[in-house]
Amino acid sequence: MSTISVNKLFDDNQEALSLKWEMGHGADTRALDSNVVNESSNGLIGHLNLIHPNWIQIFSRTEATYFRDTALQSQIQSLEKIAANTACFIISDGESCPQSIVDVAKIHNIPVLCSTLPSLQIIWVIRTYLGRALADYITHHGVLLDVLGVGVMITGESGVGKSELALELISRGSGLVADDIVELFHIAPKTLEGRSPDLLKDFLEVRGLGLLNIRTIFGETAVRRRKNLNLIVELMKPSQTQIAQTERLPLHASSQSILDVDVRKVQLPVAAGRNLAVLVEAAVRNFVLQLRGIDSTQEFMARQSKSIAEQ
Repeated sequence: MSTISVNKLFDDNQEALSLKWEMGHGADTRALDSNVVNESSNGLIGHLNLIHPNWIQIFSRTEATYFRDTALQSQIQSLEKIAANTACFIISDGESCPQSIVDVAKIHNIPVLCSTLPSLQIIWVIRTYLGRALADYITHHGVLLDVLGVGVMITGESGVGKSELALELISRGSGLVADDIVELFHIAPKTLEGRSPDLLKDFLEVRGLGLLNIRTIFGETAVRRRKNLNLIVELMKPSQTQIAQTERLPLHASSQSILDVDVRKVQLPVAAGRNLAVLVEAAVRNFVLQLRGIDSTQEFMARQSKSIAEQ
């Protein structure tokens, strides 16, 4: 479950949308709860709608024109019908806040924000923002990296060498997103976005070295704020049983389901002399080729079948 308050929404979008408080600043404002929003038939954000209401109501120039021709008491009666599930009002296009919204907002403790920007621009920005802020999420143990432009999460048992591998990949140009705890947000039907908890941002813990500030050591380009998860690399401990169970030539790509999203998965046995950083980069390149319809295994099998047929 994810929640976000109107205060938080204001703070995160104040500069981008030139937002100002009309009323309700500093008070305990209402919060948008992902569970309640998903179970409701209300829209997330949109122009003031008295028939199919939104959680965030935008009052633009069009609504202002309509309100000028409507009696005050009639306006209040209409707004009262949607007040219960309204998180806030946003007055756009530089319009002045009508008295009816002021009266209803005071009665129901609804925050009112205002902006000089066009209503459609506000809707586009906040809809994208809320899609991320209210997305379902889980935490996963591993290291999330940006490897050659692909979001790769390295997983495996504790002590298998995830952080050491991540450090080597970072030294080769990859970017760190999150270490130890990866927050995965379901931001679209087939998309998971990985982020780091605020407390752990920029830090990588390596046994024997302790905590390393990757931003300080390698610079700004060595860290990422977020990255979509595309590939999971699971490190297998050097056990003969586990290595024997790993397919030497997998005919079909394996995957792991996270929040009902299937993510491609590769298993790499850890053994002395194996350059895991090179193997991860090769797995990433192979994954990109497969997305483009180029599958080396299938290509080899087709060549083998052709050779057998010719003989």
